[in-house]
Amino acid sequence: MKDKFFKTAAITPDIKVGDTDFNTENIIKAMNDTHKQGVKLAVFPELVISGYTCNDLFLQDILLKGSLDGLKKIIKASEDLDMVTIVGLPFMYNFKLYNVAAIVFNGDLLGIVPKQHIPNYSEFYEARHFTVGNKEVSYINIPELGDSGSFVPFGANQLFKAENLAELVIGIDICEDLWMPVPPSCYHAMSSATVIANLSASDETTGKDLYRRELVKNQSARLVSGYIYADAGEGESSTDLVFAGHNLIAENGSILSETQRFENGMTISELDLGRLVSERRRMSTFTINNPEENGYEVTEFEFKNIGETNLTRHFEKTPFVPNDKNDRDRRCDEILNIQAKGLKKRLEHTHCKSAVIGISGGLDSTLALLVTAKAFDMLGLDRSGICAVTMPCFGTTDRTYQNACILTEKIGATLKEVPIHEAVNLHFRDIGHDSSIHDVTYENSQARQRTLILMNLANELNGMVIGTGDMSELALGWATYNGDHMSMYGVNCSVPKTLVRYLVLYYAETTPDKQLHDVLMDVLDTPVSPELLPPDKDGKIAQKTEDLVGPYELHDFFLYYIMRFGYTPSKIYRLAKYTFDGDYDKETIYKWLRTFYWRFFAQQFKRSCLPDGPKVGSVALSPRGDWRMPSDASVNMWIKDIEKLEKQL
Repeated sequence: MKDKFFKTAAITPDIKVGDTDFNTENIIKAMNDTHKQGVKLAVFPELVISGYTCNDLFLQDILLKGSLDGLKKIIKASEDLDMVTIVGLPFMYNFKLYNVAAIVFNGDLLGIVPKQHIPNYSEFYEARHFTVGNKEVSYINIPELGDSGSFVPFGANQLFKAENLAELVIGIDICEDLWMPVPPSCYHAMSSATVIANLSASDETTGKDLYRRELVKNQSARLVSGYIYADAGEGESSTDLVFAGHNLIAENGSILSETQRFENGMTISELDLGRLVSERRRMSTFTINNPEENGYEVTEFEFKNIGETNLTRHFEKTPFVPNDKNDRDRRCDEILNIQAKGLKKRLEHTHCKSAVIGISGGLDSTLALLVTAKAFDMLGLDRSGICAVTMPCFGTTDRTYQNACILTEKIGATLKEVPIHEAVNLHFRDIGHDSSIHDVTYENSQARQRTLILMNLANELNGMVIGTGDMSELALGWATYNGDHMSMYGVNCSVPKTLVRYLVLYYAETTPDKQLHDVLMDVLDTPVSPELLPPDKDGKIAQKTEDLVGPYELHDFFLYYIMRFGYTPSKIYRLAKYTFDGDYDKETIYKWLRTFYWRFFAQQFKRSCLPDGPKVGSVALSPRGDWRMPSDASVNMWIKDIEKLEKQL
């Protein structure tokens, strides 16, 4: 299955309580409908063949026989469907009645899993009819099912594994199981299950949907799994209860899709099995034992077709930045505090009463200045102890210079101007460089001159140099080695460029100072540039970073999936094409993806000697923490994977 995307569905069909023929017909119709949409795993609600609210009708032979007849028809209907179907029904074994899930595939009954936790409180009276299911698996015969009923595994400790999709191992919860202190799915996951199917009949009371949603989301996060929750809906008895058909599909703490309550239907989405396996591999504390050693029976099956899955799920263009404004504002406030707390500790430890920042009028140095001011406030230090140094040279424009000056004044820091034209030209003469040649020497000489000034000023002021470079620049190596690459504490080192923008925007939106708001908004509107080449004839920025290395929103997207989940270049390319459709064509995405990988590998030596700085999110490039990579690692295998994409262009 290309890229390990696995399409699943949680389905609530129309039913009639006690009418197994009607229910079976609608289940089969839904099976066919979902299969046409490429679904590989369809999960139906608890006791869906009979209806959950049958009450004492569960003690009637005709209902139990009708349920088995329905299951037989469902097994027959699955013969031509390359899809696992899981349905609920009442099932009698050894003269006891069980609430079970039947797992059906390609004309076979793979297994029957009984419910382990039988609720008998409030509105639930299941213990009146049903017996607690055994964990231990035994093999039983069900004559009513014909050949399909021979030697069927029966018991709670069962897993179902796809032979030709190793990342897919299915475990079963049934409704109340999820609400327990330690749900069965915990043990399933610790025995290798990557996807949990929950057949449920959860009645609706006010506010319960929020609690249910959090349960599903949190369980998928705890298990680092996919979690498919299929809920009973309209058609169940309304004598005392109403069922809303609240179907949910979650993946590792995120709700991928859900249905509108009080409307029978289905929700479909794709689980990223590769992502789940990658996350488990990364987490050394997520231990998985051999299923057999844990007392599990594993039934294997094989899909006929595991080709490319059509994607319907949503991927954020800015994975480092929450889409919802309330969440984003909360995150921004939190990150600013983390940055400031880290700097506060370092200033306290070194007994520094001053900080030196190179202020350019650009985004990164603006954020660093805002963070430093916050740290000074936490320490009760006067902000005048912050020395904001502007060092105009060949590429400085009036716009960025003025913004740097105004920003420093509004923050209450001390502004120091040190023009570096003369010093850089003298350096050119010393090393014999022609200043009319605007090459890397021309650019880096300016960056290193600025760092020299900042370091020496910090010595003079008994302070420290605050680094301004962000994580996106570190990933691309877009920093001058021993120039802006170096500082005594880098407050932005784990903040990607796309997030830097929103942090500055958040500060602008929350400050009561109108002038400070206006200058921050103008900084946000200024093109990203190192300003190392002369301005154009109109005095505007001529050197734009994103023209040279590519759009930061693409690079941050690449960075997230490379670092967080270890995706292959071809998988990232596919996700980027899907996510940025209409924004960038495939040739542009290919170009900058190749650039990213080349630069990411080639520039590791700069990351190997980074200054200290605080981690703020799940991805960071510190050589002492999240990313430890040889500086001379070969990029060849990754480039070969990218080159395979050329035939798609």
